[in-house]
Amino acid sequence: MSLYDNLERVLARRTDIEDQLANSANLSPDELTKLSRELADLRPAAEQCEKVKSMRDDLDAAKQMIEDADGDDEIIAMAEEEISSINDALPDAESELQLLLLPKDKDDQRNAILEVRAGTGGDEAALFGADLFNMYQRLAAKHGWRFEVMEVSDTGIGGYKEATATIEGHNVFARLKFESGVHRVQRVPETETGGRIHTSAATVAVLPEAEDVDIDINEQDLRIDVFRASGPGGQSVNTTDSAVRITHIPTGIVVSQQDEKSQHKNRAKAMKILRARIYDAERARVEAERAASRKGQVGSGDRSERIRTYNFPQGRVTDHRINLTLYKLDRILAGEALDEIVDALILEDQAARLAEVAEDGA
Repeated sequence: MSLYDNLERVLARRTDIEDQLANSANLSPDELTKLSRELADLRPAAEQCEKVKSMRDDLDAAKQMIEDADGDDEIIAMAEEEISSINDALPDAESELQLLLLPKDKDDQRNAILEVRAGTGGDEAALFGADLFNMYQRLAAKHGWRFEVMEVSDTGIGGYKEATATIEGHNVFARLKFESGVHRVQRVPETETGGRIHTSAATVAVLPEAEDVDIDINEQDLRIDVFRASGPGGQSVNTTDSAVRITHIPTGIVVSQQDEKSQHKNRAKAMKILRARIYDAERARVEAERAASRKGQVGSGDRSERIRTYNFPQGRVTDHRINLTLYKLDRILAGEALDEIVDALILEDQAARLAEVAEDGA
C-alpha cells in the first residue's frame, strides 16, 4: 500500500470514528473508551495527512496555474516559486508522515517493571548492578516518572545482587525497552591493588507492566510458599512468615517478594511482577517469530546478548547494536546523557521498520 493510499485510509478512519462518537448513545462505555483512545492515537497522523494532502493539492494548483498562464511571465514566475518551495518541504513532510504511519508497539504507552541482576564478576558485578539501577532511577527523576523500588537484595557493601522497581509515566516502556540485555563494565575495582582492569556484567530486563485483562492466571497454576524474610547475612528483618514466593507452574517462572511487612502486600507485589514476566515471555515469543524472517533489526532482543560496555579507564560507553560510542560515562551513569543513546536506538529502530515497510510494499 502506497503512502497516499495510507493517507486516505487514515483520514477515512478518523471520519468513521468521529461519526460513531457523534452517536455515542449507541455505544457501550468500553466501546466509547476504546474509540476515544483510538482517535487520540490517530490524531497526530491524521493532522500530518491533512498537511501533506494540502501541500500536494497546492502543488497541483501551481502546475495548473502555469498551464493556464497563457505566457504571462509574472504568473509563471510566481507559480514556479511556489512549486520550488513545496518541492523543498514535501519530502520532510512525507518522511514525518511515514514515521507516524508506522505500526505502533501496543505496549509503548505502558508503565514498566525494571529488573537488574548482577552477572559474572562477584562483588564487582553487584556494585555495577547498583550503578545501573541508580542510573535508571536518576533518568526517571529527569523525566518526571514515578520510580518505586519493589525489592532489593543487597550485598552489604553497596552492591545489588538483584533489584526490582516499577516505573510509571508517559512513554516509559517506549523509551526503556531497548535497555534489556547484558551490560558489561570494565574498570579497576577498589580492592584491586595491582591496578588491573576487571570485566564484569549485569543484566537488565525492562518488562511492560501487564494489566489483569492481559494475562489470565489460573490460581490452580500457582504454588505459593510463605517464609520468614531475612536481610544480608541471614539477619532476620521480620519475625513473621511475611515473605512470599510464587511459582507459576506452567512456565516455571518464580517470583519472591519480602520487602513489605505484610504477607498480603508482598503477595500483591509478587503477582504484579509475575504477571509482567508472563506477559513479557509471550511478547518475546511473538517478536522472535516475527524477527526470524527479518534482518538489520536493532539487536535480537535476546537478553543473553551483550548490548553495551561501560569502560571506566577511558570514560566511554559503547552501545554495540548501533556502534555508538560516547565519552560521557559519568553523565550517562548520572542519568543526564543516557537519552542520547536511547534516542539513537529509537531512530535506528524506526529506520529498520521503515525499510521493512518499503520491502513489503515493493
